[in-house]
Amino acid sequence: MSAVPYVLLATRNPGKLREVREIAAATRRGGLVWHALHEFAGLPDADESGATFAENARLKALHYGRLTGLPTLADDSGLEVDALHGAPGVHSARFAGTPRDDAANNRKLIGLLTDVPLARRTARFRCAMAFVRDGQVVLESEGTFDGLISDEARGSNGFGYDPHFLVPDLGLTAAELPSAEKNARSHRGQALRSMLTQLEALYRSLGQWGV
Repeated sequence: MSAVPYVLLATRNPGKLREVREIAAATRRGGLVWHALHEFAGLPDADESGATFAENARLKALHYGRLTGLPTLADDSGLEVDALHGAPGVHSARFAGTPRDDAANNRKLIGLLTDVPLARRTARFRCAMAFVRDGQVVLESEGTFDGLISDEARGSNGFGYDPHFLVPDLGLTAAELPSAEKNARSHRGQALRSMLTQLEALYRSLGQWGV
């Protein structure tokens, strides 16, 4: 059997990195060794100028794959609010400006929705993933997570917009969900499980899956 493949998770966001590793571990499929950007000093940031999450995921995966020489999995994700015509969308991370500030992003979001009743604050988290190997995008996946935007921030098990993202059937925000429940429902969980299935098929075909 060939050496177990290494895959770079192209993120510096510790919350996102934790979620990806938890979801990957929960699949119980093994077969990959995961690395992260903080293990590589001095890497310049990727250009995230795409008009969609999928375009940005491809740009990031290609950028960091070229710099490290590793097969690279990148995602781009964010919040789409219907009453704001899909904003903040691909600008979710820096909605309130640079540098990224989750508290400022949430204040801006809630401020823009002041006159919008809860029933019309429909929104979704969207995640797109791209996997690059040998300089080419070879796999892609997507996931969505529907909810409502609540004025009240609740919960500590999350990051970004999670404390304001209400899951209607549970009456809890994404930040109030236990990790297992959140990962089972979330946009990132959906996209990653699809990606892991594709990765397993790819590496099995190359005789590089399983430890």
